[in-house]
Amino acid sequence: MPTLARLSGVSIRMYADDHPPPHFHLIGTNSDAMVRLRTLDVLRGIADRRDLEEAKAWARLNESLLEAEWRRLNERD
Repeated sequence: MPTLARLSGVSIRMYADDHPPPHFHLIGTNSDAMVRLRTLDVLRGIADRRDLEEAKAWARLNESLLEAEWRRLNERD
């Protein structure tokens, strides 16, 4: 599971061969959530408000990276 970013208390990660919809995992002391790429909504889990806001800000700036990594890690035959 590649760590795409380490923020001030959380990591943004993606799993290979993960299920749709495209998402990333927000992992930290106060957060363990799946966040949808398209809307940046929490799909499952719990995200501390500050962690989520920081992750969303990072994701908005790195939208192309997130989409490319999702395709690379989850390409289906």
